[in-house]
Order: sequence, then structure tokens, then C-alpha cells
Amino acid sequence: MTESNRLPAKVREVGRARKLTLALIAVAVCVGPLAAWAQTQIYDSKTHTWVDYDKKKARQYYARNNQPPEAFRRQPVPFRTAEPPGTIIIDGNQHFLYLVQPGGQAIRYGIGVGREGFGWAGIVRVGRTAEWPTWTPPAEMVARDPNAAKWKDGMPGGPENPLGARALYLYEGDQDTIYRIHGTAEPWTIGLDVSSGCIRMNNDDIVDLESRIKIGAKVIVLMQGAALYKGV
Repeated sequence: MTESNRLPAKVREVGRARKLTLALIAVAVCVGPLAAWAQTQIYDSKTHTWVDYDKKKARQYYARNNQPPEAFRRQPVPFRTAEPPGTIIIDGNQHFLYLVQPGGQAIRYGIGVGREGFGWAGIVRVGRTAEWPTWTPPAEMVARDPNAAKWKDGMPGGPENPLGARALYLYEGDQDTIYRIHGTAEPWTIGLDVSSGCIRMNNDDIVDLESRIKIGAKVIVLMQGAALYKGV
């Protein structure tokens, strides 16, 4: 069975999860330990099996191919949703970001998401975007991470900047949530649970996504077992 033939089941799974989370809004900070994270898996088209995909394998794969596995590469896919075109739907468990398109289609991108203790789910919007943005770590990160502390006043944009080539700043109402969808200086991490809560994409993909979306676009983040800040 091909990847495209399996997509309707995945879409139905996203739809079921969406019903559980549509009434939830995400804001600034994830709190507390989460349930154990499931191991990332990718589909091996040669053996027709699902195989584990961890940090070591990700580094090795990217070193050989200079790109992530096929499943995490940008591609059009069938996608059923009641949300209008231009909506971003993030399936954190599967490590996919969907940009809804007309006619029951979406553009699917591979993503990296929050590691254990930093995942979240909710409904936000794109408040603004930036090209080669400055990275200013939040106070919580400065307190726990010495490497972040040296950039407490801001790290200029550039190839080594953790936010990569573009950033989509996620707002709840008119307030910045501190979460972003952004590029990365570590493209091998796409498909993994690695971040402090932001959604990361490879730089080519975030540039493509930023070129397609409008300010104010709705962003639905789904992640089973993740922190949910409050209900509506």
C-alpha cells in the first residue's frame, strides 16, 4: 500500500484528535511533565514496514542524503477538513504540518516538535512574520540553559540562528504566545521531538510556507498527551 493510499486513515485520525482540541487555546508556557512520548517512526517503502527513527538515525540519514526521509519532505496530499484554505493544521504526533488548500488538498511539510515536557496543543493565529529573525530566548530558557543565557539580549539573524530563515509568530488574540513556527540550523532534526515548544521546519520549507500564508491565519496544533493551557 502506498503512502497516498494510507492518507485517508491519517486524516481521519487528525479529525478525531481535532474534535478533542478545537475548544482549547494555547498561550505562553508549557507546564509540568507529560506522558511518555511515543517513538517516532517512518515508513520504509522498500520493506513496507514502519521503523523507528531516533536522533542517531536522523543524523546518519541526513549525512547520507542531505535531506530528511521522503515522508517529511514537502508534498501535496489529499486532506479532508472543514477548515478553510489557508488554515495551518499541525499533527505533532506524526510530525506533519498541513497547509489547507482548496479541493480537499493540503501541502504537507515535515516538522520537529517539542521534546518531552515541552509539547502543547491549542488554537492560535499567525500574528506576524520575520525574515532571518533575531532570536531572544524566553526567561525560562535563559534560566535553565547556559547556551541560551549568552543571547538573553538577542541573537542576530543568520544561518546559525535557531529560528532559521523565517519565523511565524503565533498569537493568542493580540498577545504573543512566545511560540513560533520557524526554520532551523539543524535540518536533520525534522521528524523528531527536539524543541522547547516551537515548531521547526527546514529553511526551504519555512520560506515556502511563509510565502503562502496570510497574517491572521488560523493555526490548530494537535498533540496527544500534550499540555493544554485552558479551555474556552
